[in-house]
Amino acid sequence: MIQNNPQQKPKVIEDLRKAVEHRAVWMYLLIDEAVKQGLNPEFARKAIFRCGCFHGDNKFRQTSSLTEFAQQFADPNVTEIFEMDVHSSDQELAIDFHYCPLVAAWLKFTSDEKKIAELCDIAMDGDRGIASRFDTFDFSLGQTIAKGGKVCQIRFKKK
Repeated sequence: MIQNNPQQKPKVIEDLRKAVEHRAVWMYLLIDEAVKQGLNPEFARKAIFRCGCFHGDNKFRQTSSLTEFAQQFADPNVTEIFEMDVHSSDQELAIDFHYCPLVAAWLKFTSDEKKIAELCDIAMDGDRGIASRFDTFDFSLGQTIAKGGKVCQIRFKKK
């Protein structure tokens, strides 16, 4: 069973969470409709990866420092929205998400854990796209809330 219990947050963070949920609803409905039309959801992976590449090229300053990258990737609002624990060093950026507004949105449409896990993995292609723009970092995904984990674990490590 997927557990995703948010802590009470200030209004601005709640509003930002709702914005992320809104994007997750779009994602869910677009993929759902595409599948009904006979399309393979693989198109969404490619599009979301491209979105991550775009952000990697345009939103983030190029750096070989994981500590500097951490400040960009896990800014204070994002940290609050996802209830993130962030630990960075020169060799690794380890982030544990304790809440996911995307999962919160998808749970309003389905309780199918396999479908939610697939949607989560597709959404993570955005982070994979961002990571692909940094030659000195490797990206990995550990447990996820969508697969029943207590947290989502993402890691960036120096190559």
